[in-house]
Amino acid sequence: MQLFFSLMLSFLLSYSSGTIQHSTAFSSYTAPTQSTLWPIYTTENTLFSLWAPTAAEVVLTLYKTGNNSEAFTTKQLKKGADGIWQLKVDGDLNGTYYTFQVRVENLWLAETPGIYAKAVGVNGNRAMVVDMESTNPEGWTMDKGPGLTNYNEAIIYELHIRDMTIHPHSGSSSPGSYLGLVEEGTKGPENVATGINHLKELGITHVHLLPTFDYYSIDEATLNTPQFNWGYDPKNYNVPEGSFSSDPFNAEVRIKEFKQMVKAFHDKGIGVIMDVVYNHTGKTEESNFNQEVPGYYYRHWEDGSFADAAACGNETASERAMMQKFMIESVTFWTQEYHIDGFRFDLMGIHDVEAMNKISDAVKKINPDALLYGEGWTATDSPLPEAERALKKHMQQLPDIAAFSDDIRDGIKGSVFEDESTGFVSGATNTEESIKFGIVGAIQHPQLDYENVNYSNAPWTQEPWQAINYVSCHDNHTLLDKLKVSRPNADLEELIAMHKLANAIVLTTQGTPFLHAGVELLRTKNGEHNSYNLPDSINQIDWNWKVKHQDVFNYYRNLITLRKAHPAFFMNSASDVVKHLKFQMVENGIISYTIEDHANDDSWKNILVIYNASNKIIDYPIKETWQKAVSRDNFDLEGKRTLKNKIAVPALSLYVAFQK
Repeated sequence: MQLFFSLMLSFLLSYSSGTIQHSTAFSSYTAPTQSTLWPIYTTENTLFSLWAPTAAEVVLTLYKTGNNSEAFTTKQLKKGADGIWQLKVDGDLNGTYYTFQVRVENLWLAETPGIYAKAVGVNGNRAMVVDMESTNPEGWTMDKGPGLTNYNEAIIYELHIRDMTIHPHSGSSSPGSYLGLVEEGTKGPENVATGINHLKELGITHVHLLPTFDYYSIDEATLNTPQFNWGYDPKNYNVPEGSFSSDPFNAEVRIKEFKQMVKAFHDKGIGVIMDVVYNHTGKTEESNFNQEVPGYYYRHWEDGSFADAAACGNETASERAMMQKFMIESVTFWTQEYHIDGFRFDLMGIHDVEAMNKISDAVKKINPDALLYGEGWTATDSPLPEAERALKKHMQQLPDIAAFSDDIRDGIKGSVFEDESTGFVSGATNTEESIKFGIVGAIQHPQLDYENVNYSNAPWTQEPWQAINYVSCHDNHTLLDKLKVSRPNADLEELIAMHKLANAIVLTTQGTPFLHAGVELLRTKNGEHNSYNLPDSINQIDWNWKVKHQDVFNYYRNLITLRKAHPAFFMNSASDVVKHLKFQMVENGIISYTIEDHANDDSWKNILVIYNASNKIIDYPIKETWQKAVSRDNFDLEGKRTLKNKIAVPALSLYVAFQK
């Protein structure tokens, strides 16, 4: 015991002097993983709890407002078992703001709302006691997201809440907000549908919201000044971001409006996925975590410095019991309280496999249709042994989780890290195996030559849906900007043909398709590849694009209609893909395959898919008769035209034929 305290004293003295020294004492902390640390409210009293095993004293301060008010009382918490400090305060405290403050040795750390805060005032500095039931919209108890038979029948659309409605032509009466996004009947130029009606018209099944928990980078007190950030700098993980609400000063407003947004999506049959960033915090020494239990929630190198696999100043320690508890309880809180339909894990490779499996188990118990996926990589190295990381190559150990496929992303359009790099649709050679790898969802398939796949020399999924297939997202260039920068001499007609073919591939693969907001409108960010804090003029969806590029929008909508109508494109198991999907012709710039024998109970007996990435029409020989379904911009899912002997496949296009 004396050794434990001397280790702690050494650690804490180094912390108070401004540097973190590595401490072996973390593993000695008692970890009350079964204890409730959330604030518990009733009309009679509120129970406040804080886990702070190294604290000498913890105080609770109560305020009338979320900012700019003096405390009206300060109370001491009592230390109980396992390092948990608690206090039950009598009376109905609904609407009362509060903070915790921890004293370690002789050092008072900063006031925080507590990492389990459910509601916060402006800029997230003070928590608020809230009756969560009072924040529920009408009909909330019956609210439910879309069901899924197969994970890969989902069609995910990644958006930033502000981007979708902030343009003056969005038609929104609440631009840049939760409620503006789901406002009914908004119209843009020439009466085109915008906002939620646009998404319903397009046909996607799930929206993926860039971070919408409370984050540091936007000053919620000065929203009259335009501000933009993607939000990958977490502050309070269990509270919606205030800058998207109509009143960030009143803590319950953001909660109510977030729930209204979720319900509006659900009423349209659209699921809501949250982008979550548990791998690092927006600040390091000053973070809420570090003001409660200094150092504990983070990984360190042997010299005591903060590890930084996120390249953002720190990385969290998911393998540590109380961090793991926090992550599991946080995602289950969002799933239960906010009816969230899934989570995208930022830099998931920083988390350990065991923690991710526990998270998926906990979420699936509440919502079996929830989608869980993440980035199967880290930004830099980590002290966590590579074998334990939730990396793309370890997805077969993560049976309920999917990962982004950079294999097909860069196979289609070229490396995101090299402007001049091209892919299958933009004229590169020897990319066919990478495309085939994406088509089968990164599984083991007898017709693949894995040595020629760009990044993976072996299958990394257990089932095809575990590959999130995409060609663009918020990171890096938009698809149009990438094609422009890598093919500077191509004219607009060529660029549009490449653009359409790129996501035609994504939407006809066995992986789970993922689209970047605005790609269906030929979105551009004027060549900017990292727009995380750039102004609205760069990031906004310009609804004039929908008028100008109506043919592109119609093409994407028709592709989605094709996929949703034909379950052969989303087989659930690797064994079904191997049984039914056969590659036919694979040459430079040309890939064709068949899906045979009413795969996945499809109404079409056999389907022929041809990708022609060449700049010329190809005559594709056929032995039997087929019905034409898709040729360039023409979609006829009834197949009125019969094909014999050969098919003239247009340059830079998708062709689909079928047999009944």
